[in-house]
Amino acid sequence: MRVDSVHQGDSSKQKGVYYINAIDEVTQWEVVVATKRISESYLLNALSNLLAQFPFMIIEFHSDNGSEYINKQVAALLNKLLIKLTKSRARQCNDNALVESKNGAIIRKWMGYAHIPQQAAKPINQFFKGYFNLYLNCYRPSIFPEIVISQKNKEVKKYRYKNTMTPFRKLKSIPDFTKHLKPNFPLLDLETFLSNHSVNDFTERMVRVHSRLLADIFS
Repeated sequence: MRVDSVHQGDSSKQKGVYYINAIDEVTQWEVVVATKRISESYLLNALSNLLAQFPFMIIEFHSDNGSEYINKQVAALLNKLLIKLTKSRARQCNDNALVESKNGAIIRKWMGYAHIPQQAAKPINQFFKGYFNLYLNCYRPSIFPEIVISQKNKEVKKYRYKNTMTPFRKLKSIPDFTKHLKPNFPLLDLETFLSNHSVNDFTERMVRVHSRLLADIFS
């Protein structure tokens, strides 16, 4: 799992809300949470909330070299959950490229760049958990690279239309995927929900909720 932080700007020396963005490398399953600050007391709660929203067990947590993640408190939380903590190499900006690309394509697209006060973290989290994360994983398709060997005997990534699917569909394409799910994950309930709510219907509903959220924040 790749993890990164996104800051929603400062205004008059007041810090804005922070987002924690986490993406599974195999399925591109993505979970976003908001937090007032990235200090220890706030971040540990945010990470616990984030990890709980993944439907499968996490075995590795990879971040950049930021001190908000590389510390004893986060290591203790991950050790308790049997999750390995790794970090990017120094001065290797591409080590966390997957999640950083999603920061722009997902978070900045929907939440913008304008300052959002820290107090908005709670309603933003409600929107993320109730609508946004479900949309990202069950309605919004991602493209998955196909590894081919070039004439020079090197691995090359090819992006083909046939490999475009939602993270949920990608998860279900894994052989015996159910054995990787958390015991309490409501798979049948989710499949029933998706069968009763089309892409257009759910997206329109989410956009309305998103518009009301931003209107309340900036009013």
